[in-house]
Amino acid sequence: MTDEIFMREALRIAKFAEGRTSPNPLVGAVIVRDGKIIAQGWHRKAGTPHAEIHALNMAGELARGATLFVTLEPCSHFGRTPPCARAIVDAGIKKVVAAMSDPNPKVAGRGFEILRAAGIEVEVGLLEDEARKLNEVFLKWVMKKLPFITLKFACSLDGKIATVGGESQWISCEESRKFSHGLRDINDAILVGVGTVIADNPSLTTRLVDGKNPVRVIIDSNARIPLDAKVVTEKSARTIIAVTSNASPEKISALKNHGVEIITAGNGQRVDLKILMQELAAREITSILVEGGGTIHFAMLEAGLVDKIFAFVAPKIIGGSQALTAVEGAGFEKLSDAVNLENFSAQKLGEDFLLSGYVREATT
Repeated sequence: MTDEIFMREALRIAKFAEGRTSPNPLVGAVIVRDGKIIAQGWHRKAGTPHAEIHALNMAGELARGATLFVTLEPCSHFGRTPPCARAIVDAGIKKVVAAMSDPNPKVAGRGFEILRAAGIEVEVGLLEDEARKLNEVFLKWVMKKLPFITLKFACSLDGKIATVGGESQWISCEESRKFSHGLRDINDAILVGVGTVIADNPSLTTRLVDGKNPVRVIIDSNARIPLDAKVVTEKSARTIIAVTSNASPEKISALKNHGVEIITAGNGQRVDLKILMQELAAREITSILVEGGGTIHFAMLEAGLVDKIFAFVAPKIIGGSQALTAVEGAGFEKLSDAVNLENFSAQKLGEDFLLSGYVREATT
């Protein structure tokens, strides 16, 4: 039970850097001596010291003969920083308890091999499920070469995201909007369709104190986006526009002159979303928040790209057969084809309910 307490502390502090370590994982480490935590550390940002190094530096000579609890296997390779496994050996740590092994092919057990070869006792698997959830973004990116996709929308009780007249601000309450900006803060990128940009001209930034603005990704098959759109003119965040080969070369050139990045994904009438996700992952974009609208939502779901859903449901009835809904597109013809969620939960946010869950993977 005591070991579990130490590992839970390592998991807790790892989360301090949520949204800041990409493309690296979230990692926490604590050093224990005589049943007490004497040092701790967490990875703060890619290219900076890892969690183990922060903890070892804090412990100093007291690390010799102590036990290290860490949420992920210590790295074994030279990347942007030296290997942590070697530093642990040099510090004289006696035992390492890790929540899970690192699936990154550059590590994949080699960190543990270095430790064991040096005579350090190694235990693996304590609170592994919690550690995997902590790093669900990193695990998908490193194992599938795809970003972790979260689909988020705010709607009325009858599923409308706008009135018949197009009014959508604000369906959700202030607490929900603050939570939404928190989601922008922890994701690498935010994705919308060009229709949303044309209709609302959003900035797609994070309006939080010390918030981090995500990369703005716009699905715009034919490069229809206005050159005076905020996502083009405002330089507070990087903007990527995904087009097809049908897009006007002159418009693409004009967008590039504004500092916009262009990704050509597909030769048809629509952007190939799977190709786009692969391209974004290759650019070390590991997590994406999809904010609509309904056509993009359905396209992402139909393509099987969505991992998690957040739905903010307001206690309002809007009605109207022509009013926009949260998920549109062609829709699924059969209930057996519908997207099902698991690990479903609900919580109260001000006047709203936040419903969330993970998309259940198809079994066929």
